[in-house]
This record gives sequence, C-alpha cells and structure tokens, in this order.
Amino acid sequence: MSLLVDIKKRLGDFVLEVNFNAENEIMGLLGASGCGKSMTLKCIAGIETPDEGRIVLGDRVLFDTGKKINLPPQQRKIGYLFQNYALFPNMTVEENIGAGVNRTKKEKTEIIRQKINTFFLSGLEKKRPWQLSGGQQQRVALARILASEPEILMLDEPFSALDSNLKWQLEQELMELLSNFPGTVVLVSHNRNEIYRFSDSIAVMTDGKVDIIGSKEELFSEPKTLSAALLTGCKNISGAEKIDEHSIKAVDWGIILYSTREVPDNITHVGMRAHYLKYSYNNDQPNTMNCQVVKVIENPFSYIIMLKNKNIDFGSAPGKIRWEVDKEIWDNISKNSLAVRLVFDQENLLLLT
Repeated sequence: MSLLVDIKKRLGDFVLEVNFNAENEIMGLLGASGCGKSMTLKCIAGIETPDEGRIVLGDRVLFDTGKKINLPPQQRKIGYLFQNYALFPNMTVEENIGAGVNRTKKEKTEIIRQKINTFFLSGLEKKRPWQLSGGQQQRVALARILASEPEILMLDEPFSALDSNLKWQLEQELMELLSNFPGTVVLVSHNRNEIYRFSDSIAVMTDGKVDIIGSKEELFSEPKTLSAALLTGCKNISGAEKIDEHSIKAVDWGIILYSTREVPDNITHVGMRAHYLKYSYNNDQPNTMNCQVVKVIENPFSYIIMLKNKNIDFGSAPGKIRWEVDKEIWDNISKNSLAVRLVFDQENLLLLT
C-alpha cells in the first residue's frame, strides 16, 4: 500500500513543507524535536489539515486542496499510535480493543479474543488503563489499532516513555508484529538506532522539510548533508573548503584530507565517524594527524579520547576529534607513552553540503 505525501502547512513562523513517497515498507521519519515529524503524521491522519497539497493512500485520495477532498479521520483507515497511547480511561482492555471494530457482535468478540492472545493480554481483559504498566498499555493500543484493520500504521515515538529493559523487549515484539503487517508503516523517532533497526528507508527532517531520503544503509554510509550526518550520529564534523577533485581542507581540524570520492563543488563540511578513525604507529600514511590529548573520558568498556591537531595552534583550528577506543588499546598507548596518530580513512570521509 503506497503512501504519497506532498503538503504544506504554516504554523506561525514555522512552515511544514513535506514531500515523500513510501511504498509497502517501513519508512522512518528521523529528526530533532520540533522539526515537524508528529505534525506530518497528524496531517496524514486527518487530525490536522494542511494549507495545501495532496495525500494519497494506495488508490484513495485522502486530501487534495485542488479537488477539495478532505476525508475525516474515521474514513482514512489509518492506525495511529500516539506517544501517550490515547487509551480510553473509562474502558476496560477488551472494550478499548473493540472500540474501532465495526462488525457483528459475534465477529467483534472473536477479533477481540484473537488480539488478546496475540498481544499477550490474557488476564487483563477487565482492567482499565490506569491499572496497566506502560508496556501493557502500549500492547493494548497496538491491539486496538490492528483490530480496526488499518491500511497503514503510523507510530509516533512508540518507545519514548519506556525504560531501557522494557523498551528492548517491546521492540522485539513490535518487530515481529510489523513483519506480518501487509501495509505501509511510518515510524517517527529522534533515536537513530531505533530508526535503523526498524526501517527500510529513512526520511531525515530538518526545520519542517525533508532534507534527504534514502535506504538506511545509504543514509548511514553516505548521509550527504550536514543535518543528516548529525542526526545519524556523526560526532566528528569540521567546516570544509574544496582544494581539488579529491582533496579538501578541514578548517576546524587544521589538516588537508584526501578522499577516494570526488569532492562536490558545494561542499561545506567534512565528517568522520569515530569508528572509522584508525590508530597509526607511523606517520607515513595519507590523512594522518599528530594529535594532542585534550581529555580522556572513561566508559565501562572503552575510553572516549578528545584530541586536537598537535601541529596547529588551537586558536586557528579549534575543532576537537572524538575517538572511542577499547580500554586495552588505550592502556597500551598510554602505558608506553606512544605518540597518538590518527588516520582519517579516505574511503569513509563524509563529504557534506
């Protein structure tokens, strides 16, 4: 079930202008808080009305300003999981699940029974939302959504209110459920790891607009834009100036870097994911930086080493490098007073606009 979204909505000084197409897949919307992710879902669901544009689900037009079409939420066949789950507080678990089911009494009873079993809610049928844990509430909300037989699922930060142990357990359960869902799924999150685990493709949103869309593999290996690099977790980013087709000046790090890929004319920044930085025992490799240690931060199983270019005055090149390294490796370097040299892998430089 394909989903086409091409809308514009103004909210004071903020303008939401979103254009994307999702096929029969799980599409992630990744962005910082306030970038318009949740508002996009509300427009698709019919809770909010765009100022202009089109929303098409399969062969059904849900919204079109040109044709003056604006279907109400109950006719859109969209399952929407809100951040707070939006369960009816005065209803029991089984009543909540059956709230959106328009079938005969016998069929409705059977659907509720099936969802109770599927979502491991046996024994909780007569309880109300306030008597349930966060994980149980989420399962009830998902059961209610799927009982209404939606054509598309939209999940808005589904794990934001859960502790880490429960979150991991529910992630596994939700992955299994979504693998059997025949339609399109749109998942909103600001958590890059969560988005990566669930999604087939990812749309990065910045300031109300879709910055870039691609498969999750493409987006994380070559994000192309500064905002996409930041949102996918790149910690090492410097302003950049193009020198020639395969070399750039990393302004904040005070080093000339060579790339195996062609440098775009409109490059503004260069990035390097911390796990691609390599320790060098000599100084004869391209893209090697002689480093001075600024700070050492200890994690349970690793160190985060904050570094700067030893050969450049810090005032002229203020950017620091973040390098995470196994404790055994760093203990060997520090114990033997080895020079700290890092190599910026030519094949994995992020050339950003």
